[in-house]
Amino acid sequence: MSPSRLRRSLLALAGALLLAAPLGAGIARAADVTVFAAASLKNALDTATSAYKAKTGKDIAVSYAASSALAKQIEAGAPADIFFSADLDWMDYLAKKDLIDTASRVTLLGNTLVLVAPKDSTASLTVAKDFPLAEALGKDGKLAMGTVASVPAGKYGKAALEKLGVWAAVEPHVAQADNVRAALAFVARGEAPFGIVYGTDAHAEPAVKVIATFPEDSHPPIVYPVALTKRGTSADAKAFLSFLLSPEAKPAFEAQGFTLVGAKG
Repeated sequence: MSPSRLRRSLLALAGALLLAAPLGAGIARAADVTVFAAASLKNALDTATSAYKAKTGKDIAVSYAASSALAKQIEAGAPADIFFSADLDWMDYLAKKDLIDTASRVTLLGNTLVLVAPKDSTASLTVAKDFPLAEALGKDGKLAMGTVASVPAGKYGKAALEKLGVWAAVEPHVAQADNVRAALAFVARGEAPFGIVYGTDAHAEPAVKVIATFPEDSHPPIVYPVALTKRGTSADAKAFLSFLLSPEAKPAFEAQGFTLVGAKG
C-alpha cells in the first residue's frame, strides 16, 4: 500500500472511531457516571459496566480513546468523573495539574506487549535482540503502532524496539494510529503485515494472531492507573470506582487477559 493511501486509511479509521465515540457533554447529561478510559480497556470495561448496571441500575457512560487524548480533554474541561489510563505518565500529567483526586488513585491492572499479524499470516519471528523485523516487513510493509510520542502503546512499543536495537531500521515502516485499537484494526483488515499492541487487544480481535510477546525488560511496566477526577465528587462516581476495585469486577478484566496489580498510586 502506498504511503498516501495508508495515511488516508488511517485518517478514515480515526474519523470512524471518533464518530463512534460519544461526546463528553452528551455523556454527562445521559449517565450517572462518566468514565474516560484507554481504548484497550473497551471489552473488559464494557463487561464491567454492564454488570454494574444489572446490579445497581446506574448508567455508566464510557468514552474510549488514547490516554493522551483523554487527558487533554479532561484538562480542557471535559466532564469526566473517572480517568482510567493505560500508563502512569498521563495520570501523572493530570495529577500535576491538580485535576484528579490523588487519594483515590490506584494502579489497578497490568498488561503485555505483543507483535501481531493478520490471522492468515505465515510469518514467524522471535522477538529478541536485533531480530529481523525490518526484513520481515520488506520494502513496502508497514508496522501499525499507536502514535509513538503520546499513545501509551506506541510509547511502550518504541521503547521495546529501541531496547532490542531495531528501532532505527523499523522507524521508516511505522504507521502511527491515534490509539491502539486503531492500530489493531489496521492489522486485522490486512493492511499492515505486523502491528504492536497489547496482549489484551490481540485477545479481543479474532482476525489477528500473536507472533511473539515482547520481553518484560524491553519496555517500562505496562500498568493502568485509575482515579476520580476533581469533578468526580458524586456518590455514584465513588461507588463505581469502588466496584472497579472490588472482587466483583475482577473476572471482567481477567477474562480479557489483564493482570490485577491493585497498588495504590
